[in-house]
Amino acid sequence: MRDNKLYLIHILESIGRIEDYTREGKIAFLHDTKTQDAVLRNLQTLAESTQRLTSDLKLSNAQVSWERIAGFRNVVVHDYLGINMVRVWEIIEQHLPNLKSQVEAVLEHLKNSQ
Repeated sequence: MRDNKLYLIHILESIGRIEDYTREGKIAFLHDTKTQDAVLRNLQTLAESTQRLTSDLKLSNAQVSWERIAGFRNVVVHDYLGINMVRVWEIIEQHLPNLKSQVEAVLEHLKNSQ
């Protein structure tokens, strides 16, 4: 049996790393390929962890854009030459905070339901 909590924690850890790596802001991110590589790796890891969550958990938490995350993972892994770092920054700035809140809520619900 898969441990959803473990994968949710892993997702939050990846988000935390991305937050740490991007603290200096957009301009620093866009000019530092090492940071870009680190962020992309953590986005890939985060997305891969979402793929390992059970279908039941995803269905019962449909407010999370699981399919869009999977789609992004496919771009990072298979279409890496087409990655637009400005778009990646938009994801970091506009979507990661919401994902973090959603995953924290799902994890809290799992902890409280046991």
